[in-house]
Amino acid sequence: MSSSYVFDKYAWRYDSWYVRNREIFECELRAVKALGLSGVGLDVGVGTGIFSVEISVRVGVDPAVGMLKIAKDRGVNVVRAVGENLPFRSEIFNYVIMIVTLCFLDEPKASLNEVWRVLKKHSFLAACIVPKDSSWGEFYIEKAKQDHIFYRHAHFYTVEEIERMLEECMFRVTEFKATLSYDPHDKPRVEDPTDEVGGKGFVCVKAIKIP
Repeated sequence: MSSSYVFDKYAWRYDSWYVRNREIFECELRAVKALGLSGVGLDVGVGTGIFSVEISVRVGVDPAVGMLKIAKDRGVNVVRAVGENLPFRSEIFNYVIMIVTLCFLDEPKASLNEVWRVLKKHSFLAACIVPKDSSWGEFYIEKAKQDHIFYRHAHFYTVEEIERMLEECMFRVTEFKATLSYDPHDKPRVEDPTDEVGGKGFVCVKAIKIP
């Protein structure tokens, strides 16, 4: 069963996680907002659009129809597509966000190359991940081993691995914003993001397109 099929069929289940875990979502949202992205943006792996609407991203792509239906209802202009083949002209976006998207891609570098193509010169990519060497990454990896419907399709990365991947695809890392300093079994609390990524369960890497 492919990951796009799972996200299509269980889109409602994916979206309800953010409703049930509002404090965690607020932490992650603050980290994304702290990157200071502006202009016309694209969300690659838009999912249900729950992040896009909060940071005013106008366009989102995803292969899962079930996800796109919810995102469209939220007001996002959606396109069914995969990250490895973005249906847009070159150099038209001011920024691209990929929120927990890279870990679900079969060819992450191919997608990053496409992101590079559609970004204007000196524009930014924000790639947010759950680091595999954090307590949250270890928690989700264990769930994957238990055949969790979503996480069994994920391939988690360290922050260093994402940095190398970005550099290989002609991006230069400029900034980090991180949150979730507590463990998955702790009582959730809302916290402001920090530049320190060590031990954090949600890390956003901001990188500029190298011409």
